[in-house]
Amino acid sequence: MARILVVEDDLETAAELSAALNDHGLEVDCVHTGADGLVRAVQQSYDAIVLDRMLPGGMDGLSMLAALRGANIETPVLILSALSSVDERVRGLRGGGDDYLTKPFEYLELTARVDGLLRRRRAPAAVESRIELRKLSLDLLARVARWGDQVVDLTPREYRLLEYLVRHPGEVLTRTMLLEGVWGYRYDERSNLIDVHMNKLRRKLEAAGADPAFIQTVRGAGYVVDAPA
Repeated sequence: MARILVVEDDLETAAELSAALNDHGLEVDCVHTGADGLVRAVQQSYDAIVLDRMLPGGMDGLSMLAALRGANIETPVLILSALSSVDERVRGLRGGGDDYLTKPFEYLELTARVDGLLRRRRAPAAVESRIELRKLSLDLLARVARWGDQVVDLTPREYRLLEYLVRHPGEVLTRTMLLEGVWGYRYDERSNLIDVHMNKLRRKLEAAGADPAFIQTVRGAGYVVDAPA
């Protein structure tokens, strides 16, 4: 069972985070200050850390993160923050964070993000050159997609969207996850940007011979590629 350290000063939020991760089958320790989080992370081994950006006292989330990386502790860190600007997300990621989730969020998305950190931690350190899923093949070096022998003519953005989907087979990906992962900014519920690009991507895949059900819409949630039967 993977062990997760939650660092969150709000007691109610901390309890909700812990419950969601516990229900997801993860073992959770929870502390409420950056100083306590740093001590725990240094003294014990965790598979991932969920870290609130705005912690009280002399050590906020970014300060704790800097201290961790300065101590050569490479545990994956998911930053939680109400600060949603691009500059803040970039600051968090460049400061040593592995992922950044803006508040408010759904706990389904939280657990999906943590799963992503755990997969990357377990993955062997090797240079990928190709991803294959069913008849789809992505050449990561040439940035070319093929369905069988047929090249799928994609724009750079469509290719990145497809790659993001294929790296998470069978997982429901919310529009927030797709927009932050592919475009790098926060999802606006008034925007149909994701749906427009998804429709174009589907049409191009189907024109190359792909199963129309390869990318499915999950009503009220998002999209899933290669959903299990």
